[in-house]
Amino acid sequence: MRRTQKDTEESSRSITRRGLLLTGAMGAMVAALGIRMRYLQIDQAEEFRLLAEENRVNVRLIPPTRGLIQDRNGKLIAGNEQNYRVVITREDAGDVALVLNRLSGLIPMTAEELQSTLDESMRNSPFVPVIVKDRLSWQDFSKVGINAPALPGVVPEVGLSRIYPLGYDFAHIVGYVGAVSKKDLEEQVNPDPVLRLPKFQIGKIGSERWMEETLRGHAGTRRIEVNSVGRVMRELERKEGTPGSDIRLTMDADLQNFAQARLGEESAAVVVMDVTNGDLLCCASAPSFNPNLFVRGISHTDYAMLTGNDHRPLANKAVSGAYPPGSTFKMVTALAALEAGVIDMGYTVHCPGYLEFGGRRFHCHSRGGHGRVGLTKSLEKSCDVFYYDIAQKVGIDKMAEMGRRLGLGIRHDLEMSAITEGIMPDRAWKQARHAQDWRIGDTINASIGQGYVLASPLQLAVMTARIASGKAVRPRLVRMIDGKELPVPEAEPLGLEPRHLQGMRQGMWDVVNAPGGTARSNRIVDPTMVLAGKTGTSQVRNITAAERASGVISNSQLPWNRRDHALYVGYAPYDNPRYAISVVVEHGSGGSTTAAPIARDVILAALGGGRPPLAAYPQDQRGRISTMLEELPLRDPETGMLSDSDRV
Repeated sequence: MRRTQKDTEESSRSITRRGLLLTGAMGAMVAALGIRMRYLQIDQAEEFRLLAEENRVNVRLIPPTRGLIQDRNGKLIAGNEQNYRVVITREDAGDVALVLNRLSGLIPMTAEELQSTLDESMRNSPFVPVIVKDRLSWQDFSKVGINAPALPGVVPEVGLSRIYPLGYDFAHIVGYVGAVSKKDLEEQVNPDPVLRLPKFQIGKIGSERWMEETLRGHAGTRRIEVNSVGRVMRELERKEGTPGSDIRLTMDADLQNFAQARLGEESAAVVVMDVTNGDLLCCASAPSFNPNLFVRGISHTDYAMLTGNDHRPLANKAVSGAYPPGSTFKMVTALAALEAGVIDMGYTVHCPGYLEFGGRRFHCHSRGGHGRVGLTKSLEKSCDVFYYDIAQKVGIDKMAEMGRRLGLGIRHDLEMSAITEGIMPDRAWKQARHAQDWRIGDTINASIGQGYVLASPLQLAVMTARIASGKAVRPRLVRMIDGKELPVPEAEPLGLEPRHLQGMRQGMWDVVNAPGGTARSNRIVDPTMVLAGKTGTSQVRNITAAERASGVISNSQLPWNRRDHALYVGYAPYDNPRYAISVVVEHGSGGSTTAAPIARDVILAALGGGRPPLAAYPQDQRGRISTMLEELPLRDPETGMLSDSDRV
């Protein structure tokens, strides 16, 4: 069949369109290739020239600047200082041992340090820098920089290192940082890449650990040009990371320093808490330690001295120490009995010096007894028999319920390490823990804070704050993050009868201010600062019937670790409570003689905002107190430095 002229013309036009499309596509490809060739040959010529000359472009992480930790008034507790250091990269160094040997001729390095660096470089990826030496002097740092061409893979760097300018004062609260360990990485589900940098430091204990992610920030990156021998030629690009957040605690650095100094050589703890909002102003544990030693790498000798000390300087006794609360627990027993309705405010008991039950005598601390005592007098005189009696009426379960309502037997959630829950026992607890039934004798012992009952100084401060305020005040440690005030939840009422709480407060006032009170010698005479409190002495050993018959051995005649613990809780001012305090002195013998004087001095420092005012002490004590205060190794409130005579 012959094609018509029309068909021929249509076919011709179709072929022409295809040709044009093919020609256009080919032209586009050629243009794209030309543009790409121009990009590679002209725009990227410099980078390819560097690669051709055996140079490389490496991407390295920039550690973020760690956030600062400050006290409530902005005083620096944990900061960062400039640190001159030298790092080596195995991939760039080639023969690491040879390079390290050369380096040791420029800066002081022991054989142990050389071997440790060599081992670490072999353990890590070849392109990961390893810190050879840090905290170099400027002179040694300069030597390395001048001789860099002869030290392939060695780079002098200026970094930041953690420093704790207030040293011992906040060691237990803030803690310290240390190099990331294998265990630290294993605890992370998806570890931040910056944690894999050799000797990168993270929080190990205290607030440094519990607020690690907030303080750490996010790493930056830098692209650097290095030549064939590993020497850094120049920095091509730098992207700064995000610094960690600054944290402001509720703590008062001056009060904390005063408390630490006042505890002196004792193995003890002090907690001061704001009754109105739960702010912890002081949380001191003695003896303390220098956290800067851990940042720099503590020696075996120094660590052995800390772990071998029977006063346990590494333990935060304020939150992790669990002690029999002794007579400071009597308010719990009394409130439990009052709220249960088994006694009223006018209830009295005759105290002959002991209570007989089940063929056993439970003794009062006063061998001759107190005669007939009511509620407030039982606190004032710290009569044990009164509490033996009412405990049998109310029972341990009600006592335990009241203890927990007042903050005992509860782990308070704070940004610190090793916070104990203590023990607030009841029938179910003993069955679960010891597979034994609870006995009346257990209740009698618990009524005066002995037996199974254990509480920390933090818990005792919370208990006191709740009695003083009538509210379920919760302790808090962090006040601000990056300048933003954290909200303080409104404390709920405890739901206790107001007149019962007032009875406890009156009894605590009598303890300190009544003529026969156990803490009378530790009263405050300034009417605007009147102190109310309760002394406590808890036994750490059993006293046999034979010893009682022949005469109880005095604490002064016993080895230190067998003496009674000394305790004190209190609050001030009495008529307008602001601060609650608890003091525990391990093996301090007596609450009234050892713990109460410390508590008075510290709470006066809190109320006065500085050194305790002498006018607040009884006239006949002012000379002795003045001498004692002058001898305390306190920091200068402006500079934060100790005097030359007190600096260690």
